[in-house]
Amino acid sequence: MQHQENNGSGKGMKSNATSQKGGMQASQLMQLFEDGLKDIYWAEQALTQAIPKMIKNATSAELVDALTHHLAETNEQIIRLEQVFGAIGKKPTAEKCDAMAGLIKEADRIMADCEEGPMRDAGIIAAGQKVEHYEIATYGTLRQFADTLGLSAAGDLLQTTLDEEKAADQTLTNIAVSAVNVEASTEIF
Repeated sequence: MQHQENNGSGKGMKSNATSQKGGMQASQLMQLFEDGLKDIYWAEQALTQAIPKMIKNATSAELVDALTHHLAETNEQIIRLEQVFGAIGKKPTAEKCDAMAGLIKEADRIMADCEEGPMRDAGIIAAGQKVEHYEIATYGTLRQFADTLGLSAAGDLLQTTLDEEKAADQTLTNIAVSAVNVEASTEIF
């Protein structure tokens, strides 16, 4: 029986394994893998527009440096995702990631609502870490899917990005606890 299910994201997903890929049946897990790649591909592209706004609004030199470094990494991650698509014989395709769109919208609101200086920097770090945690969850899941599907080249590429996202999260934590949060806590609102 072939039908479409709504998984809550507004995206229809095939609920059977009758899709053909190179003469072989594609599994439901492969469909989830491909959908996840499309989602994170859109998300990374959207971040190349969002991170410069964070850089512009940050006042901590350490935070600006970390965001600037991660913007360069994000551009490399887009290229790496294109390599993952190639490894599975698919054209790179972006599909709007509602979760990332929401996280970016929240970051914009935080920057608009917070007073310039340590308070806004703390807000940028908080928003940035939410993004990193979403990316860590996504890349971790995609890496596991790749392993299960026997896609070692794709899995290795995804692991590289996963490691970068974890490092970016740790960098933001270090900046927050070493200076920004302390400075923000002493400011009078």
